[in-house]
Amino acid sequence: WQTHRLQEECDVLSLVLAKYRGTINLSEFKAVMLASLRSLVPKAWDGDHEVAWGWLWENVERMLKNLMGKPQVQEKALERLIMSLTEDSVNYLRREVYKRFFALAPAGQDYFKQSTTRLYWIADKIVEMTIEMYRE
Repeated sequence: WQTHRLQEECDVLSLVLAKYRGTINLSEFKAVMLASLRSLVPKAWDGDHEVAWGWLWENVERMLKNLMGKPQVQEKALERLIMSLTEDSVNYLRREVYKRFFALAPAGQDYFKQSTTRLYWIADKIVEMTIEMYRE
């Protein structure tokens, strides 16, 4: 596993868990997860599997605990940021989205050959979808 990939998955999972109103007991999940895995592959399951999956879950649990309560704070901060943007700031943000995207994925330029107006509309949708991730 790549650490940044695992962190991304935990970030998304923390958004889902932030909407849950009950008690979240991550350590109980580990026991259920390991029991489920043991029953799915009973012949192949061994101590190495137990250790590896236990290690993975301990890392996930640690990351999730560090994120608990943060999505609500991040949502409010994001809303304040977006509401404070001037038109010049919004246009800068739109340009930077594509500048960074094309720097990270140059092949993306082959797929985004629309007008600047259309690219700005897509960037605006990205911002809207980001806010919706926190709300839903």
